[in-house]
Order: sequence, then C-alpha cells, then structure tokens
Amino acid sequence: MTPQLPYATLKAIFARFAEIEPEPKGELEHVNAFTLLVAVALSAQATDVGVNKATRRLFQIADTPEKMLALGEDGLIEHIRTIGLYRNKARNVIKLSRLLIETFGGEVPSSRAALMTLPGVGRKTANVVLNMWFHHPAQAVDTHIFRVGNRTGICPGRDELSVERAIEDNVPVEYQAHAHHWLILHGRYICTARKPGCGICPIRDWCLYEEKTA
Repeated sequence: MTPQLPYATLKAIFARFAEIEPEPKGELEHVNAFTLLVAVALSAQATDVGVNKATRRLFQIADTPEKMLALGEDGLIEHIRTIGLYRNKARNVIKLSRLLIETFGGEVPSSRAALMTLPGVGRKTANVVLNMWFHHPAQAVDTHIFRVGNRTGICPGRDELSVERAIEDNVPVEYQAHAHHWLILHGRYICTARKPGCGICPIRDWCLYEEKTA
C-alpha cells in the first residue's frame, strides 16, 4: 500500500487545491436539506449529471417529505426511471420521507447516526449531507477519493472507512471542510481511473504514484 504522505506535504497539496478552487462545490443540484438527501441517495451507482437531469423537474413538485409522499412511489418512478436501480431507490425515498415525518418532524437530522437510520442512507450519503448542508467536516469517501487517496499517498487505506480516517487524522484541519470535494473533483477530472492526467496535475510534484503518465 502507498505510504501516508507527511504533514508538510499534505499542507502543500491542499494549499494548492485551495489556490486553484477556494470554494469547491458538490455537483448535485438541490434546494434544501431534503432534496440534497434525496439526490445523494439517488446518486449511488449513477452520475451526478444523470441524477440532476432526473431531479430538476422532480424537485419543483416534491421538495419536502410531505410532497414526496403525496407524489407516491409510482409518481416518483416516472421521474427517476433513467437512473440505475430506480425501483429500489424510489421505494427507499418514499420510506425515508415517511420516517422523516414520523420520527424527525419532517426535518433532515444533523447527526450521522440519525441519518443512517433512514432507508437507503449509508455512511457516505450521511457524510455528504453533513458536509454540504450542515458544514460539518465529514469526509464522504467514494470511488474517486479511494483511488486518489491510495494512488497519491494523500489518504491511503484498505477500505473506505480507513481512507476516511486517514483524511481526518492527517489532513490539516483548516482544509478538512473542503477536503472531500477537492479530492472528488481531482479524481473525476484529472486523476482518472484509466488515463490519469499527470501532465496537467497541479500536485504532480508531491504525488507518490510511480506510473505517472506524460
């Protein structure tokens, strides 16, 4: 496994990320905490672009748990059938909408444990909501972050939880609010899986990846 980069190197890397993009944003469209939660739940094994295309009209008519319940599972399916696993996702969204009303007064809870009681909401989804809506420095580790973390040495780990812990333990705290967005965007657009763009990589000089491309 790639060794963990030292503190000084991490500080230089994240300073460079911050210089390039001081306020990185998530790419899932939403209008409130509920629509963010739904969008993230729908994004599993799907692209943000595909989810946004499906939810633009949906969120105009169902932007609260009450409105989503009124729409119903069949009505929801009509909006999200272009998204993978749409039937199971529709079932979970209706269930979580009902649970939000019955257990949380119709509000999206602001703790990881509470969020993870909702159908279809795992640790990664909970962390995205905590970070993007509640501004908690939670680290949502997806395939991009897992790849970048292990390839570069920024946050190596054998599984998603250990990569999450590596970010929390090693990345300077002043950068943790945006760390997962910087890493996701870096993995999505530069440090890609098949043909990483090492030639245009802003952190190339610090990266431990031995098979750098030109």
